[in-house]
Amino acid sequence: MDRISLGNDEFEGHNNAYVLADPDSDALALVDTGIATPDIRSDFADGLAERGYDFSDVDDIVLTHFHVDHAGLAGEIQAESGATVYVHEADAPMVEQEPDALADLDERRRAYLDEWGVPAASQDELLIFLDASSEIEGEPADVTTIEDGDVLEVGGRTLEVVHTPGHAAGLCCYEIRDGPETAHADAVDDGAEAFVGDAILPVYTPNVGGADVRVERPLQQYLTALRRLADRDYDRVWPGHRDPIEEPTDRALTIAEHHRERTENVLDVLSEHGPADAWTVSAHLFGDLEGIHIVHGPGEAYAHLDHLRHEGVVEFDDGEYQLIDGADIEIEHVVTADD
Repeated sequence: MDRISLGNDEFEGHNNAYVLADPDSDALALVDTGIATPDIRSDFADGLAERGYDFSDVDDIVLTHFHVDHAGLAGEIQAESGATVYVHEADAPMVEQEPDALADLDERRRAYLDEWGVPAASQDELLIFLDASSEIEGEPADVTTIEDGDVLEVGGRTLEVVHTPGHAAGLCCYEIRDGPETAHADAVDDGAEAFVGDAILPVYTPNVGGADVRVERPLQQYLTALRRLADRDYDRVWPGHRDPIEEPTDRALTIAEHHRERTENVLDVLSEHGPADAWTVSAHLFGDLEGIHIVHGPGEAYAHLDHLRHEGVVEFDDGEYQLIDGADIEIEHVVTADD
């Protein structure tokens, strides 16, 4: 797969932008676009030039989700090329930068920071970081919305949309199909591959809870997405960061196991230290936090605490989570990729 690796100093790991080109029809498509900074734009343009293209040649842009390190340059490239920008309907308002949607996201984040018990000084630090990061969001794009099961013909390839929410409400993977007749099948053919954005990463575990505060029951949704990807049993997947994943089913199940272990750690914190808010639990799990991790850390703790609350293991009262006396705690059941 033809990918351009783009720098990313603001968040973890280099971003991948994938180039789909059809020499017969001259159709050119991109999967994700990287952060909207002058350096990244220049690197991206150089990468396309090495392949004989420039931004004005792009016909389609397929976004895995709305986060700026994946969608930042979409609007600018669209303005130069007239490309169609595809993104899941849940993330469309964010990519279009609709004022009401952005205001709602900000309001939700502030409410959660208060609910999670994040100290005022840390909240201020986070907001300063986010304000500075607004410079890398890029221009809004005019998007074409997609949903689970849709089939796209872009860059000479056929992609089936596989909605995998959790890390983001509209996060989608794109299964690479040889033709539309194979779409919507329950099982994929041998050798099938997919673009997976941040649904599965080769090194880091994608953040749930803090990465997109619009997601309800984020851990449950993410575990369901992992099971769905594991069941499709791809031979190889192409993530939004770093190198391709050669055994994606094993990787998906490893991430699910990681969340099972993290849930055990959350329960240990409550058992050893008593009732606590999400910020306190995250401090026991991750230590001191700065930058974007001020929301990712307690958000991750919240995702697990919220899941345990729905499973009847903990209760939330007066800003704190505590174990329910006599609750039947079976972690293998409570947190698995079968949820």
